[in-house]
Amino acid sequence: MGTKEDVRARLNIADVVGEYVRLTPAGKGRMKGLCPFHKEKTPSFQVDTEKGYYHCFGCKASGDVFGFVQQVESLSFGDALRKLADRAGIQIDAKYGEKTSRDLYEVNAFALAYFRSHLPGPALDYLRGRGLSDETIAAFELGYAPDGWDGLLKLARTKGLTERQLLEAGLLTENPENGRIYDRFRGRVMFPIRDHLGRLVGFGGRVLDDSKPKYLNTPETAAFKKGELLYGLDRARTGLGSGTELVVVEGYMDVISMHQHGFTGAVASLGTALTAEHAQLLERLGAQSIVLMFDQDGAGLKATLAGLDQTIGARFRVRATSVPSGKDPADALFSGDEAGIRQALAGGLDEVKYRVQAATEKYGVDTNEGKRGVLMELLPRMQNLDPLDSIAQDMRTAACELLGIRPGALLDWIGSKAKRRTLTDTHLAGMSQSGGEEEHELALLRQLLVDPSLLAKLDGSMPWRNEAVRKVMLAARGAQSSDDILDLFRGQPEEQLLIRLMFEGRDSGSLSRASSQEYEQKVTAYAAAAVDDIQVTLNIDALKNEVELLKKQIAVVPPAEQITLLGQISELQRAIEAEKRARRGN
Repeated sequence: MGTKEDVRARLNIADVVGEYVRLTPAGKGRMKGLCPFHKEKTPSFQVDTEKGYYHCFGCKASGDVFGFVQQVESLSFGDALRKLADRAGIQIDAKYGEKTSRDLYEVNAFALAYFRSHLPGPALDYLRGRGLSDETIAAFELGYAPDGWDGLLKLARTKGLTERQLLEAGLLTENPENGRIYDRFRGRVMFPIRDHLGRLVGFGGRVLDDSKPKYLNTPETAAFKKGELLYGLDRARTGLGSGTELVVVEGYMDVISMHQHGFTGAVASLGTALTAEHAQLLERLGAQSIVLMFDQDGAGLKATLAGLDQTIGARFRVRATSVPSGKDPADALFSGDEAGIRQALAGGLDEVKYRVQAATEKYGVDTNEGKRGVLMELLPRMQNLDPLDSIAQDMRTAACELLGIRPGALLDWIGSKAKRRTLTDTHLAGMSQSGGEEEHELALLRQLLVDPSLLAKLDGSMPWRNEAVRKVMLAARGAQSSDDILDLFRGQPEEQLLIRLMFEGRDSGSLSRASSQEYEQKVTAYAAAAVDDIQVTLNIDALKNEVELLKKQIAVVPPAEQITLLGQISELQRAIEAEKRARRGN
């Protein structure tokens, strides 16, 4: 029998990680790639092949080869060890209770064979009557739990399985009054439920008549945790990384019918709403957008979006839709309405559009009171300043466009500690789009975060309008890197702004990725040019402001003074043209 260290010695961590992450060389004994545990655009995940460890400089995930498989596959240590031991061709002992989950999978496999053997008859006729092909019935391993109180229990005893094992797997139930133990599933079509790794963790059973409960699931066990499971995900997961849209429907038959007709992204929750655990799992599997396809009217779909878990909404683009005919997906497909399914998947209510529309209809935007109401309504979904939360960003963008306020001013308000008290009429006026100078200042700060040495290009006399920019500019002199600047504001309100600007400033999406060195050279050159350009823009803005002030004065001064002011305006306009020529390099 081998040990954990035998398995470690036989495996190269880069080979294991490489099955989940596209790795490229990053120096002697090091590899890098995009982190599988959080969304990112530039690689911050590194593997040290000599020491056998991985570390992400973004989300701080780290560990050895066993920890990586545990985290990426949501496995216990024992299951991760066995998985890697199988890969290495090493047989290991089961210890520390590691065999418990495996026992449950094996007991469930025994039960599945029993259910499958009883499928021919009324249950098979029912499934065929719902439009399922024999190939689909076999692929989804559908079966039948016959009537009778102890058919499964009797067979289990002949195979050496104990009542305790079946009870722990949720296949038996016990009468609390008399202590009698009997089969949990009786007279039901059986749907085996597998986790995202394909392990058989439990069952769902449906009656063939109108008796209650219509559906019955395996109770919570060491392997079956319904808040973490999605029926059909073991099949749907294969397409998620390549852009397949995840479609969450209501029932097992909906999932199976959807897959039979080529909609292979269909899954179903097990009687629960989507949870934070679902979000974490789906993010790791590469899901990007989710469609909630429920048998509801427009009001029901809006309620679905309104009650959407914040964790799901923060990580995925979510839409809610229903089949136009009002049928559930299985019935629609059975009646030949595949076009209706495609129409539903192409439309629906987008979460961002829905929330903005609902807030607008509720409060209106023609008055400051209405604008206040809209902002407070949207605040819970806008206030996450993590640059990876694209939904929050889209919500802020939509709010700015709707209300005519500046993105920088909105972020300042969101970051304030007294949001409700500070949103006065004066504050709303100050957030209006008229403050373009502050946006230029933020753009300048963004480029300086790329290369702090460019601070030397500024003469120190700039009258900063944005208070956060002013603080950073004063504190950052002498900083050698963007990390130095960030350290100065650790734990302060400006920190989130700096993180966002640093992320945007280092987005290399429009630049060549031929090599990291070439990328850094291009970023540095771009930043230097941008600082020159933005400083000229700020100078032009300042000159234009002076012109506007002089124009207002002309209307209230005597004619003799008007001539003087006109001369000053003329000089300022020539200066503006000179600055523009300088920016164009003329």
